[in-house]
Amino acid sequence: MEWGSESAAVRRHRVGGERRDGPAAAPPPEREARAQEPLVDGCGGGGGRTRKRSLGGSGGASRGAGTGLSEARAALGLALYLLALRTLVQLSLQQLVLRGTAGHHGEFDALQARDYLEHITSIGPRTTGSPENEILTVHYLLEQIKLIEVQSNRLHKISVDVQRPTGSFSIDFLGGFTSYYDNITNVVVKLEPRDGAQHAVLANCHFDSVANSPGASDDAVSCSVMLEVLRVLSTSSEALHHAVIFLFNGAEENVLQASHGFITQHPWASLIRAFINLEAAGVGGKELVFQTGPENPWLVQAYVSAAKHPFASVVAQEVFQSGIIPSDTDFRIYRDFGNIPGIDLAFIENGYIYHTKYDTADRILTDSIQRAGDNILAVLKHLATSDMLAAASKYRHGNMVFFDVLGLFVIAYPSRIGSIINYMVVMGVILYLGKKLLQPKHKTGNYKKDFLCGLGITLISWFTSLVTVLIIAVFISLIGQSLSWYNHFYVSVCLYGTATVAKIIFIHTLAKRFYYMNVSDQYLGEVFFDIALFVHCCSLVTLTYQGLCSAFISAVWVAFPLLTKLCVHKDFKQHGAQGKFIAFYLLGMFIPYLYALYLIWAVFEMFTPILGRSGSEIPPDVVLASILAGCTMILSSYFINFIYLAKSTKKTMLTLTLVCAITFLLVCSGTFFPYSSNPANPKPKRVFLQHVTRTFHDLEGNAVKRDSGIWINGFDYTGMSHITPHIPEINDSIRAHCEENAPLCGFPWYLPVHFLIRKNWYLPAPEVSPRNPAHFQLISKEQTPWDSIKLTFEATACLPILQILDLPASTIMTKPYVLLCSSPQRVNTFSVVSW
Repeated sequence: MEWGSESAAVRRHRVGGERRDGPAAAPPPEREARAQEPLVDGCGGGGGRTRKRSLGGSGGASRGAGTGLSEARAALGLALYLLALRTLVQLSLQQLVLRGTAGHHGEFDALQARDYLEHITSIGPRTTGSPENEILTVHYLLEQIKLIEVQSNRLHKISVDVQRPTGSFSIDFLGGFTSYYDNITNVVVKLEPRDGAQHAVLANCHFDSVANSPGASDDAVSCSVMLEVLRVLSTSSEALHHAVIFLFNGAEENVLQASHGFITQHPWASLIRAFINLEAAGVGGKELVFQTGPENPWLVQAYVSAAKHPFASVVAQEVFQSGIIPSDTDFRIYRDFGNIPGIDLAFIENGYIYHTKYDTADRILTDSIQRAGDNILAVLKHLATSDMLAAASKYRHGNMVFFDVLGLFVIAYPSRIGSIINYMVVMGVILYLGKKLLQPKHKTGNYKKDFLCGLGITLISWFTSLVTVLIIAVFISLIGQSLSWYNHFYVSVCLYGTATVAKIIFIHTLAKRFYYMNVSDQYLGEVFFDIALFVHCCSLVTLTYQGLCSAFISAVWVAFPLLTKLCVHKDFKQHGAQGKFIAFYLLGMFIPYLYALYLIWAVFEMFTPILGRSGSEIPPDVVLASILAGCTMILSSYFINFIYLAKSTKKTMLTLTLVCAITFLLVCSGTFFPYSSNPANPKPKRVFLQHVTRTFHDLEGNAVKRDSGIWINGFDYTGMSHITPHIPEINDSIRAHCEENAPLCGFPWYLPVHFLIRKNWYLPAPEVSPRNPAHFQLISKEQTPWDSIKLTFEATACLPILQILDLPASTIMTKPYVLLCSSPQRVNTFSVVSW
């Protein structure tokens, strides 16, 4: 194709834009002559480009008058824009309660709930089987329930039951295992109309805690909220249509045992048509609805209608249920073993002190308790008076798209409606881009080729930026400086965020300088906007096709930018990237960028603390670098066109590179210590020590080996590197040896997470000396018809002594078997099948 064959309009794109006003509109003769030269097709140099610059040079006539953005103003403007949006998100998160209600009759009183919380946590750690859990906490709960019963309105009837179930179940959580429990404790309260009820809604919390933690957030605060909700409902003069069952379960931390005992064995379980589970993955803040269903969209509608301070996202649901987060809740038990739909809520803020000694009552704001209580009370009351609860099976089909808007309200609609909306948005993009891509070549020049090449450049910039940050992350992991950002999150932004942005700008600057040499800034800005729109549209189609409700995010990131483009297109064509265009452009992007930052906050609020307890096998810097790079790519997608509209990007690239380089050197030198014991904001390192005596048995039940020691596990990637300088005895010379023929490498894993923590230490120590010695005996060995062996054991007392079956190399355990008891004198018999 010859340049001379193009229309005048296309020539203006190709030679740098039409000059405005007077004689300046005519191109220089020398440039016209050069424009007559034939062009080379393909991404390498065609599409309206020459290998040499015209005499106008860079930023001169070839760029068009008045279209070049000031680099400093553009960079500063975008930074301030994102900072302002981040401030709005932070203000929304800090506003826990929108309207005060405490103290009024018939409404939730956070001060009363706090009193319950402080009494429960004052008992101390409440591990399953301990007197603190089985006696003291149970006694306190029953005492408070009795006081509530005395105050209750005569319209209601309160029944109380203390259940002590025994049972076992298999679950595929954490690689799969079988859990056996004996004589654990459930405190169950049924509030119902005086004449009784045939249907019920369940509210669940657990009062046990992990060892060495007072468990204020996980999960004493939820039980305190439930006690106060029980008090308010029982004193209400409003009659209930259905029963409300409050389950205070005493064995959740040792893998969901009490909920299983209740839902499979308690006579009231058959009444339950829906449930609300109260959990925690952090300490305080807002409680997030992160799971609903399965299906049963009416439950989401109930939350939307009733909750006073909503905080919910289908994105959290799909992320959690994908298995990315190595955690689970009682929700799973009620769903899988009870076939009951429900709502799962959890506090997610400040997960750094979750499951630590710092999880104390004083760290939970009263406003957090108030908002949780307002929401739970309102939703339970709504369900207990709803006609849908009795006929829940009629409304069970379908999923819901749901998300809150800065905690102000929730938008929810059926997923089938969401699919229709998504495909309508896709059709809008197809019409918009199709009009350009399918027009005759003499009208659009080489737009199609420029679009495809620009798409390739964008994907290359994203790929190379991801590779760059991963190389940095791997190097930092190899030199032993992982988690440098754990106590200083801004370090990760300055290291991986700036590297990603700098690499993206660098690739596009090279393309602008050496490939798009003599092309109009306006034209390039439009092309790269269309590319970003196309990428997000592809994401929308993919997510919708896979049936993911999270596709609504892509719909937002397509619909609002497209509407913005259509609104500012005329002004942009006439005046270029002037102040008016920038203002309207950023205003049009307000909703997608604000919501994106809102979600990104939740992502890092959840994942950053998790990376400090995700084991020794997953490099946390690689994970965080990938997440930061992905978020940066999304946020930069509609700002890439600014690179082509700006006069220069040198200072921006230099600044970003300098920040990244300085941060990299500081991280490599060990300047940023990962952990903190600051009382106001602790971020501790998690190390788990167990004093154990191990006895290994053969298939005949004979003891073949016995030893004792302090078994040490570091729960993060740094292992003992920060401890060895202070305690030299804990070094690689005492690294634990894996007993290949024994289950779980021959160690007493409280949870079967040995595949996540392969670096552990075993320091020789005297034998454990329990007051009541444990007894472990093989009762029988039976060959089964399917070529396996069934072994039956008898164990007396569940103490810190591990009895391990030393199986032959040809024998493989079908499932690890976890034995946890609450009655130390009870004799337990159980079986294990090996192949």
